[in-house]
Amino acid sequence: MLTMPNELLISAKHLGFRVGGRDILKDIGFEVRKGEIVTLIGPNGSGKTSLLKALLGLVPATGEIARKPGLRIGYVPQNFPRDMSLPLTVGRFTRLFADRGAADAALARAGIATLRESQIARLSGGELARVLLARAIAGHPELLILDEPLAGVDVAGEAALYHLIAEIRDEIGCGVVLVSHDLHVVMAQADRVVCLNGHVCCEGRAEQVVSDPAFAQLFGPRVAGELALYVHRHDHSHEGHARV
Repeated sequence: MLTMPNELLISAKHLGFRVGGRDILKDIGFEVRKGEIVTLIGPNGSGKTSLLKALLGLVPATGEIARKPGLRIGYVPQNFPRDMSLPLTVGRFTRLFADRGAADAALARAGIATLRESQIARLSGGELARVLLARAIAGHPELLILDEPLAGVDVAGEAALYHLIAEIRDEIGCGVVLVSHDLHVVMAQADRVVCLNGHVCCEGRAEQVVSDPAFAQLFGPRVAGELALYVHRHDHSHEGHARV
């Protein structure tokens, strides 16, 4: 069966998740389609990581989750603890998840082929982020789920890594779900933004989300105003009326 553009990869309806009698997620509706980058934003404790884990089947969520049959998922977790005493090279680590050819190709695509013999424990934050991305794409995923892949990366590295993610999306046609706290990067790159605070507060294209009263209520009117200006400066489609 041919994979069609905009094919639905994963969806959730009425998704809920409770811990200790407290709702972490409530009545969530969410979907990701082939070829789009969907970014989750929200304050700390808003349920972003819990939603990703629910989509992956890692927590006992309620509601309905539907996945494309045989869906291949590449996952980068929020935290990756490193044992500083464990001798493990980048190449060996990546080959734990794919054969040598696929692992080496993924390292090359992530721009870190020269790190193959480097120790995982000695990598910088930016280098580790690229190794984890390489691991995620080594299995030729149809969906990438990336939980704060830019954490520990410097400002210059953030933009480069986000650009790499977008390039990989274009090359293999996968869908991407990304959690990020860098709202400027999100607004410049994402196809769709979902603002979460235990429930979906608002969603849409960046220019729609930053103008939504729910966004201003969550992040403050000053942030909303600054981002609205930023989004406008990065929206180069000025023909006709503004998009709605």
